[in-house]
Amino acid sequence: MTQALLADIARRLDVNGQHKYGLSDINQIQHALQAAWLAEQAGDKPSLIAAALLHDIGHMVHDLGENPAAAGIDDQHEDAGHAFLQGHFGPDVTEPVRLHVAAKRYLCGKEADYFAKLSSDSVLSLSLQGGPMSAAEIAEFETLPYWQDAVKLRRFDEGAKVKGLATPTIAHFMPYVAQSIAA
Repeated sequence: MTQALLADIARRLDVNGQHKYGLSDINQIQHALQAAWLAEQAGDKPSLIAAALLHDIGHMVHDLGENPAAAGIDDQHEDAGHAFLQGHFGPDVTEPVRLHVAAKRYLCGKEADYFAKLSSDSVLSLSLQGGPMSAAEIAEFETLPYWQDAVKLRRFDEGAKVKGLATPTIAHFMPYVAQSIAA
């Protein structure tokens, strides 16, 4: 079961990851590898490195096309990714994935300068995802388990949009994924 799951994840990343990443000049796999590499470079725990690699897997399990946000559709990839990963991984992987969109909304509501750091595709999707959080939403978000990991993941996500950045391969990060599979 474990080897089949790892093979399926690697295949999805390799095949579906070739799709363009929103409005940016990179594709899904480049984005995933850059996010995982940023987490690894930060010395984060294996589960957060795995979550960084898999945070947008929801884009790779739906059939809404490469950029549904351009058509005004919130693909709710965080929920699709969470559903795909749940049952195989613990909440230390699945919750940051599920909460990484909320973490963007949180950071936009919490930090005055965060919105200005967003890429054009993140600004577009933010408008579909509910916009910046209100003070009440921020307070509620801060009570959730794994909210801090989701914020870290969000920062890796925003930094992972660099055209031509050399990163390790999928195979390099698969041991983190394997280590994070729930027993």
